[in-house]
Amino acid sequence: MKTAIITDTNSGLTVEDGKRIGVYVLPMPVIVDGRGYLEGVDITHSELYEALRSDRDVCTSQPSPGDVTELWESVFREGYDEIVYIPMTSGLSSSCESAAQYAQDYDSRVYVVDNHRISATLAESVYNAKTLADGGYSAIKIKEILENSALHASIYITVNSLKYLKKSGRITSSAAAIANLLNIKPVLTIQGEKLDLFSKARGIKQSGKKMIEALKADIMERFPQIPLNRVQIATAGTLESVEEEEQWREQVQAAFPEQPVRYYPLSCSIACHLGVGAIGIGFSITEEIVDKLRNSAKQAEA
Repeated sequence: MKTAIITDTNSGLTVEDGKRIGVYVLPMPVIVDGRGYLEGVDITHSELYEALRSDRDVCTSQPSPGDVTELWESVFREGYDEIVYIPMTSGLSSSCESAAQYAQDYDSRVYVVDNHRISATLAESVYNAKTLADGGYSAIKIKEILENSALHASIYITVNSLKYLKKSGRITSSAAAIANLLNIKPVLTIQGEKLDLFSKARGIKQSGKKMIEALKADIMERFPQIPLNRVQIATAGTLESVEEEEQWREQVQAAFPEQPVRYYPLSCSIACHLGVGAIGIGFSITEEIVDKLRNSAKQAEA
């Protein structure tokens, strides 16, 4: 069986990233002043940030049934026998549930994974799924492995402005006004699927330090026996320059010197709710079977 791996841009992976690593990436839609765009196709992150700064009407939408199924059909036409589709967590979007409904028409050839992840941790799931597919695992087995390990991850995010959380109704206008006056930044967390308040800090720098401390504690308390090489650390954000991105990545890298740290731009769908200047950090655990497959592949290459 030839198994394809598909995700969406909420993973932080672009269509071009997908081509490079051998997976397929569905561009997520974003709506600006009533006009629909596809992330990375006809709107860039910088263009979205400019729209947010200009206070234009920006919102998100799940992909249309036609966009999803046309991608699946095109993958089958390339000769694949089955598909593992890994969208963003069902806890933050209905697109996962919708995809599961579309998959019912494909006679067990499309398996939709509710991985309870988003952004960098979702990207790691995609890498793991690709390793499993290359190792000969079937779509149904890959789905089982990913869903069983879905909660072996954490994300922490802080925003530079509460404007967009207020707009989405996640906080009240009075709470946002007081927080902005005192320069209080909320530290949010995703543990599985829901976005919740974890802590507060005075200023974005203190928020960054608090997130790093929280991530260290999370890893030590939840996975004390896991070898460090199986702990994947990543940063993310809606930062406007390569220099800012690298500064945040380097700050986290200094806190975790034994592990390589990547940076992923937060997707347009996430940026619409967090605004410009948000930063995030996350980790995920590489499952033992995936680690063994990668080690075997390296030995074979050697």
